[in-house]
Amino acid sequence: MTEQRVAIVTGAARGIGAAVALRLAKDGNAVAVLDLDEGACADTVKAITEAGGKAVAVGADVSKSDQVAAAVERVVAELGAPTILINNAGVLRDNLLFKMSEDDWDTVMSVHLKGSFLMSKAVQARMVEAGYGRLVFLSSTSALGNRGQANYASAKAGLQGLAKTLAIELGKFGVTANAIAPGFIETDMTAATAARVGVDFEEFKKATAASIPVQRTGTPDDIAAAASFFASEEAGFVSGQVLYVAGGPRN
Repeated sequence: MTEQRVAIVTGAARGIGAAVALRLAKDGNAVAVLDLDEGACADTVKAITEAGGKAVAVGADVSKSDQVAAAVERVVAELGAPTILINNAGVLRDNLLFKMSEDDWDTVMSVHLKGSFLMSKAVQARMVEAGYGRLVFLSSTSALGNRGQANYASAKAGLQGLAKTLAIELGKFGVTANAIAPGFIETDMTAATAARVGVDFEEFKKATAASIPVQRTGTPDDIAAAASFFASEEAGFVSGQVLYVAGGPRN
């Protein structure tokens, strides 16, 4: 039996993060379920443990280096050295450029881009020491440009550059780095977007599905499947890639 690896999934209290945490636990990994509010992670941890997996809830603001360092040390103490990191934590502060505040910009950049940088930096020493590591970054089709998301699109494009750079820097240590770029995924975040524009979520999904080649919207499990592949031992020769999980071709 191979040793149980330890994974950290950020933003794992709900949505895509929770689905990824559950899938990685199903794959046999011990999982640190990390989110801003530790209490909010309880449902994800319970779902993993009730299915026979091993998980702990960890509260941390990924944009704060001291909290990131403390979170990683706690994971090491409670589960072991992490060799899988899924950088999923994110927030939305959508607005057109002329209405976007400096705080809107800074908040999105801090959580998505700085948070992924800090988390990756905090775990890379553990991965190098183990001679094995899997870094996965949650980008988005918005990285290609999306009206009202100058901050989010820039951060998500930046994550692709970060993944490709770390793939080059860390490859010789057995560490891969890849990005997943989801299209429309059914989450609380997309439901909030529908509410903000005054459209019923079911109608919103139906209209969106009509423009997607596979004729449906995505689910968190679709992203979890991609994360499972990138986090696997079998994906050791796949690095520096961006996988668009969007129901059709994107580039």
